[in-house]
Amino acid sequence: MNRIVENIANLRLEIPSEVKIVAVSKSRSVEDIREVMSTGLICFGENRAMELYSKNEEIPEVEWHFVGHLQTNKVKYIAPFVKMIQSVDSFHLLNEINNQAEKYHRTIECLLQIHISAEKQKFGFSNEELFRLLEMPKLSSLQHVRICGLMGMATYTNIPALIRFEFRQLARLHQQVKERFFPESPFFTELSMGMSGDYPIAVEEGCTMVRIGRDIFGR
Repeated sequence: MNRIVENIANLRLEIPSEVKIVAVSKSRSVEDIREVMSTGLICFGENRAMELYSKNEEIPEVEWHFVGHLQTNKVKYIAPFVKMIQSVDSFHLLNEINNQAEKYHRTIECLLQIHISAEKQKFGFSNEELFRLLEMPKLSSLQHVRICGLMGMATYTNIPALIRFEFRQLARLHQQVKERFFPESPFFTELSMGMSGDYPIAVEEGCTMVRIGRDIFGR
């Protein structure tokens, strides 16, 4: 058994089957991605639009998620094929995703990124900004995006209690948003949190997706 296959087998022992594993394949080769696909994983996350565009040319059968900070001028490159954009952090970006998706007669699934980390350089809505967005009358006019849940990145730290606090707060916010804004929606179900260093805590705190790079592909 090679390294990647062994890593995925170990992850599957730790992560419940109902939690989706998004294999973060940034800077990884197409050959490595195909190796992961051989284990049955088909969902991959990229954080650079042009790298994602290039990889889709070679392996279009992948379910692609965009998981990094996305500039509005790069949306057009991934709009024809991307399944989900997990890192929507402004109405301006959401509106551009809608406009580009409309050109291809598509609906693109989106997660709203929430800033839960103590690190200021990370992106995302504050709770107040999130509620202002969801209260905007213009939001209902965006017919080519589907808001499916929330995403967050915890502080990069070796203090598990801090990570757990941040994930727990995000899970509570997800529940509040669901009850207030999407009570009847069958789509607002996703809570994407947890990466290679902290996914066990994220699983315990109720995530539905984890974004794993290093623990699949190696360093």
